[in-house]
Amino acid sequence: MLAISKIVSGNENVISCNQTLAVAAGVPFYALKYRSLSPSQNNAYERGTPSAPAFKHTAMGVPAFFRWLSRKYPNIIVHCVEEKGHSVDGNARVNVDTSKPNPNNVEFDNLYLDMNENKPAPRNEDEMMVAIFEYIDRIFSIVRPRRLLYMAIDGVAPRAKMNQQRSRRFRASKEAAEKAEAMARLRTELTLKGYHLPPVKAPEEHFDSNCITPGTPFMDRLAKCLHYYIHDRLNNDPGWRNIEVILSDANVPGEGEHKIMDFIRKQRSNPAHDPNTKHCLCGADADLIMLGLATHEPNFTIIREEFKPNQPKPCELCGQLGHEMKDCMGLPKEVASQAQIEKPLGSETEFIFIRLNVLKEYLMKDLHIEGLPFKWSTERAIDDWVFLCFFVGNDFLPHLPSLEIREGAIDRLVRIYKETIHKTKDYLTKDGFANISHCCMILTKLGEAEDEIFRERQINEEKFKRRQKERQAMQKQEYAQPAYLSAGQFAPRALNDSPSAIADARNEVFNQRRQAMEFSRGLHTGADLQLMLQPEGEDKNRGEKRKLNEEKEEPEDEVRLWEVGWKERYYESKFDVSPENLSFRHEVAASYAEGLCWVLHYYFQGCASWKWFFPYHYAPFASDFSQIGDLKISFEKGTKPFNPMEQLMSVFPAASRQHLPEPWGDLMEDPESPIIDFYPTDFRIDLNGKKAAWMGVALLPFVDEKRLLETVATVYDQLTPEERRRNARGDNYLFLRKSHKGYAFLRGLYENKSQRMLNDTVEHAIPPESYNGMAGTALTTDKVVAEKGKVLSPIHACQPIPNNVAVVVRWRDPVYPDDHIYPAVKLPGAKDPERVLRPEDLVDNEPRQWRPQAGMARSNQRAQLAQSGHRMVEHYANIRPPQNYGHGGGQDRGGYDGYQQHGGSNFYQNQGGEVPSGLYHHRGGGGFSGGNGGRSYITGINQADYRYSSYGGRQSGGYYTDSYGSGGGRGGASGYHQQQRGTPMHQRGEHHQHYQSYYSQGNTYGTAGGPRQTRPQQGYGQYRGGGHFAGGWGSYYRQ
Repeated sequence: MLAISKIVSGNENVISCNQTLAVAAGVPFYALKYRSLSPSQNNAYERGTPSAPAFKHTAMGVPAFFRWLSRKYPNIIVHCVEEKGHSVDGNARVNVDTSKPNPNNVEFDNLYLDMNENKPAPRNEDEMMVAIFEYIDRIFSIVRPRRLLYMAIDGVAPRAKMNQQRSRRFRASKEAAEKAEAMARLRTELTLKGYHLPPVKAPEEHFDSNCITPGTPFMDRLAKCLHYYIHDRLNNDPGWRNIEVILSDANVPGEGEHKIMDFIRKQRSNPAHDPNTKHCLCGADADLIMLGLATHEPNFTIIREEFKPNQPKPCELCGQLGHEMKDCMGLPKEVASQAQIEKPLGSETEFIFIRLNVLKEYLMKDLHIEGLPFKWSTERAIDDWVFLCFFVGNDFLPHLPSLEIREGAIDRLVRIYKETIHKTKDYLTKDGFANISHCCMILTKLGEAEDEIFRERQINEEKFKRRQKERQAMQKQEYAQPAYLSAGQFAPRALNDSPSAIADARNEVFNQRRQAMEFSRGLHTGADLQLMLQPEGEDKNRGEKRKLNEEKEEPEDEVRLWEVGWKERYYESKFDVSPENLSFRHEVAASYAEGLCWVLHYYFQGCASWKWFFPYHYAPFASDFSQIGDLKISFEKGTKPFNPMEQLMSVFPAASRQHLPEPWGDLMEDPESPIIDFYPTDFRIDLNGKKAAWMGVALLPFVDEKRLLETVATVYDQLTPEERRRNARGDNYLFLRKSHKGYAFLRGLYENKSQRMLNDTVEHAIPPESYNGMAGTALTTDKVVAEKGKVLSPIHACQPIPNNVAVVVRWRDPVYPDDHIYPAVKLPGAKDPERVLRPEDLVDNEPRQWRPQAGMARSNQRAQLAQSGHRMVEHYANIRPPQNYGHGGGQDRGGYDGYQQHGGSNFYQNQGGEVPSGLYHHRGGGGFSGGNGGRSYITGINQADYRYSSYGGRQSGGYYTDSYGSGGGRGGASGYHQQQRGTPMHQRGEHHQHYQSYYSQGNTYGTAGGPRQTRPQQGYGQYRGGGHFAGGWGSYYRQ
């Protein structure tokens, strides 16, 4: 739910709906004003605020996967080029015209929003909806889809996912209660000590993040607000004019990303589908990478927020940065008394593209195997790699104990895969179905190394602890400082009294050290006396506050995987099973193998069963799979998802009962309820070898589906009509603007239909040729607004949309037979993008002199010669420039004021050296990083004694230096397109004439020096400039 859970996990300066929308009377949302900020705040606002996750990954999920992937394959990532809106009259902000070409040099066809992100929370729902709109606007502005925008909100999930959802929501409720208790205690302590704190938040400002679950009133209102938002953009934003918009809200079953994958799979089976469609999927979940690879679409890109670790977070009590809640010392009295404390602004989160076509290039090399007895297929090998990644963690199964991504688990699995494929003589998977015997062979091979893995893990852990202790010991070695220095250079002085110069610095330092030692001895003596006065047997630490790292003691590890007998202890401790019960181990392994097949089917074909789930909290060992190679796996057919409120009863703790109808909430707390055991008020978290509680396993009871459904059936008749509507399964919605070529067909469906007939069940197949090859069926809906009608706003401060030119219908995917298999292959006619990586870039030990493609597409820009460049060419050709270009020069010679009149800061100068034909000094331009820009060297044939000075561009690194001077500037940032006064040329002799010169811009994408370029200059030598990525070129003239 894009920017939904992203907007609920903390506090942030966001745009207030009341502040920004109330001033926009008569103005559509597209042109709404932003809150006025000071210049310093504006700069901070442009950078934005980092987002913090509402929920951290628990035992399931794919922790550290993206970090590992981006480090192993760095060139898959490209930073997004984002065009910002501009302000009008210092207050109103005008959005970017998204109908213009994409600044990332790529035009995407389809944008999919997996609306499941994390962001700090506004104060109320109206502000939250506005923040969601703005977040979508920002993504749309970066990607600029030309055919389709698909917005998917999480609906009811399969049972296999509900276990993770249940764990997250119970944890969130427990942590919120613990935090509230801690905050109340700290607030009381600080108040008693005289510290000042902001007033306690009003109850309406507290937000329960658990409401972001299908079936709640919040999710229903979100869907209504998104209907309004889409109508507003279709009516007012030129970038939305000719696209189709599909909204899949929370009443449509399925996780957001898997609803998107279902759509793509079904469109690929449609003959009218364009196999070269350029897809862009927005989402932060690591499994989106595997899902994108599973589509086998050649042009698939993921956009996500760039993760920046260790970002500062505001204190929970005072809202200020720089300290944690436990170290809070309050605020100044005059600040704390204010009703609202202005929260500090942080840096705006940036976005990155993940290029899956580049990832495929890497995998093509890493997975390739020589000498196979069958034909090699890169597509099949990548499918196998996706399956292997499931072993180290996913949202449906706990990861195997012997596999940790940080320990190189995926690389280990790939090595084993390459060893076993020669024996199996076939791939591991095909079209989303696994070869169980091959899978067991890989896991058995891994099991042979488990003893070594666990021992090595323990050795590394002990080394880490030892380094931690040494680091802490070093931090404690502090020298005692004297309480007061009565004389000397460092003694206290009056405010305006300046210390005199030290006559003997060495003697002064000696005296300070001696004073410190004497003071230190005095401290120790006092401590000894105090210890003698302490009554015998009294705790010497009583009343002292221990350090945080001393308070936390690691719990005893009962399993001790590094010692003999680890497997028996594991099953006895985690499963409460006798070590002799070997059949139970095989049962757990068989269930886990079943889960792997379920996950694989889910990624490639869709949900195999809505009812299946892994019924254990812990995974088996790899060595336990040796006896299940002949296992036959099948799933129950025809299963249906839960209704939304049934899912709420499955995943909510009793503390979130306010989001349920009253009779349903009573079932969570009534001691006589048949399902009261599903809702424990407290539960244990097993760290399972981890250090942080959020990484542990929440030991919650599994929900008995049959008992749950039988119990809630007794209260179904107490639902109101509104609650029944929220509890029903719904359809997707398709929106178009009047300018779209398919508009007339959809608007025609409403002709001669009364209001009662708008929600009928008659399906109308849409013609794919009018919808960019998209297939499906349309049904009318009562949510339609008449042409030139008024679209009402569900947000109080937002204005209605007059003269509507958009249409909406219910929309359904194409339907295929139950036994239909979606082939996991590249479609006929699909063309792979141009290769980005070169073969030498894939060789680990080869020098990386070649820099890969830096953007989403190879730049079409070529070096162009500005007017100053033409003057330079004319100069080399002995053609004197027109006299009106003459210039007497100035004190600042080609550089910036205040930089010593030499054209570059910090004196990073590169001199060209002397040549026999004359004394030519060449300075290769200044700049903040020094030494780029201009001339590489000068040679001449004129025997006159000339002196040339040339200064180059701004902010360039001076990367390449040889006997000729400096070339282009690695780190030459951005090549700013600006002109500055060039260097006057001084001629020794009878003539003394000055010419003004300029430098021309480099490339605006420059963050590195780029390739050097060699240009012959009519026999006068060579010109080595900054190249494609240089910050700027210098220039000089010769008389």
